[in-house]
Amino acid sequence: MRVLGIDPGIATCGYAVVDEPPTPGREPVLATCGALRPEGAGPLRLAALFDGIRGLIGAHAPDATAVERLYHNRNVRTATEVGQARGVILLALVQAGLPVAEYTPTEVKLAVTGFGGADKAQMRRVVAARLRLMRPPRPDDAADAVGLCLCHLQGEGMRRLLEGGVPAAGP
Repeated sequence: MRVLGIDPGIATCGYAVVDEPPTPGREPVLATCGALRPEGAGPLRLAALFDGIRGLIGAHAPDATAVERLYHNRNVRTATEVGQARGVILLALVQAGLPVAEYTPTEVKLAVTGFGGADKAQMRRVVAARLRLMRPPRPDDAADAVGLCLCHLQGEGMRRLLEGGVPAAGP
């Protein structure tokens, strides 16, 4: 399975493509990561973001997607802009026929580091260690997108185990 992770943003949108390990018990493999920085203002920036996401889908042919779920934000303007970015991202993913999973930052941190309150530096270090990278992905938005992919792959592995007929406890 190949997962496209997206950390939505209007000025900087992190992305990552991570492949499921070829052999069970191994770590996933980072195919690419980076950030889209759409130019323009207002609707033009949203259109550029939409085109950027479609370009990533075309270039990397993911099987699934993991997108950060919007959570409360004290800055109404920022929350509105990120919400608009998420809308065009979700539209691009759905139009491409891709399944979309959404995770809160706390869910990602818990799945990747084992601690839902991990800070960005901890996340970067753990992501780099799990993928055997020489240094953490940059910018931070890309590292967050890698974390989304790892969270999704971990959850998918558990779902497969459960669907495969894990015996029920008890007599």
